[in-house]
Amino acid sequence: MLAASGNDPLQVYRTMLDSGTQTRSLLITVNNAVPLYLAGVAVAIGFRTALFNIGVEGQYQLAALLAAAAGAAVDLPPVLHVALVLVVAVTVGATWAGVACVLKVTRGVSEVISTIMLNVIAAGLAAYLLAEHLQEKVVGSNNSATPPLPGSAQFPTLDPLLRTLGVQVPQGTSLGGFVVVAVLVGIGYGVLIGRSRFGFELKATGLNPAAAVASGVDAKRTVLLAMLVSGGIAGLVGMPQLLGGSAHAYGLDFTAGLGLTGIGVALLGRNSPVGIAFAALLFAFLERSSSSLQFINVPRQIYVIMQGSIVLSVVVAYETVRRLGVAQAERAVRLGLEPAARCRLWRPRRARQRVAADRCRPGRADCCSAGSACSSCSRPCGSSRARTTSPPAAPSAPRCDSPCRSGWPGSAACGPSAPASSTSGSRGC
Repeated sequence: MLAASGNDPLQVYRTMLDSGTQTRSLLITVNNAVPLYLAGVAVAIGFRTALFNIGVEGQYQLAALLAAAAGAAVDLPPVLHVALVLVVAVTVGATWAGVACVLKVTRGVSEVISTIMLNVIAAGLAAYLLAEHLQEKVVGSNNSATPPLPGSAQFPTLDPLLRTLGVQVPQGTSLGGFVVVAVLVGIGYGVLIGRSRFGFELKATGLNPAAAVASGVDAKRTVLLAMLVSGGIAGLVGMPQLLGGSAHAYGLDFTAGLGLTGIGVALLGRNSPVGIAFAALLFAFLERSSSSLQFINVPRQIYVIMQGSIVLSVVVAYETVRRLGVAQAERAVRLGLEPAARCRLWRPRRARQRVAADRCRPGRADCCSAGSACSSCSRPCGSSRARTTSPPAAPSAPRCDSPCRSGWPGSAACGPSAPASSTSGSRGC
């Protein structure tokens, strides 16, 4: 696309790389990646349960407004003040997400439709509350905003730590302390999904709700809790700007669009805590480094096209790999191979043909069940060997040491019937 528009792609990439690797740009990239990471985790929790929480945008906007109003209305010690703001934000986000979840569990309303509608309602509700009840009247200013948070409600920065490590922090730039909260959220998300019973129930409900219910999982309860947790984390998306920004207030210029971008971050990161972190850093890097494109007469909005192209390419690649895996499993079932031998299907074509031809043949003890002749065995060869190391012996011929009588089992194998002798137990076969 860059080449079609008359621009040199290599020059564009070189300019973005030179601008984005400066110390100031790196710090801004990390700060911008924090809310993207929180939004990605909030969306990923829903994805794990086959829920599409499109309402992260409205959840964090409404949570930031009410948290800013609550923090400005009280005066508490620093730690308690910050904790109060965070609790209000999490509660509002979880409550707003719970509306869509209750509609889904009780009435079967699609969470996609309900969360999209709730985004619109949240935007209108936030504008109404800000204009009529929560804004601070500033003479000579057209910006509507809540009262600024006091110093006790502001999050500290990590600049002293960087200076201790020998990193020179440029003037006017700092590393927000909310990075620590994002790291803790990522660790908690990883433990919740991979190391807890609730995480197992989330994945089981998302993969197959009917099977989860049959195994004793309360699917409705799991869906409700997953949506509440997703909404609670979504409420934290606006906290880095509110607690660590320059204005420390919610206004009309508050950052929007983070919830929708979080969907792309979660898709790119494959719902993994580490993958989401790399995806958030990539998106933040593209956004920050794109500011230098105006010096080479390239539209800055090109980074949006890059983000969309990257997400689309990765999703297509993941879907291709998934379909190849499904096709491999189907071929394994058709060939009748055991699970341990399915990896052979990835061998070259000639090797796969040998595997397919590796059927039960006479003299193959490992292909035969115990007590059956190998010539009549139709079970395919597997990776595990039978305990016998030699072919089972053929059934012995019937013994002719008893009188051959009509109707006796095996009398046909003894030859023509002969009259039994009255003086001997043998017969003439």
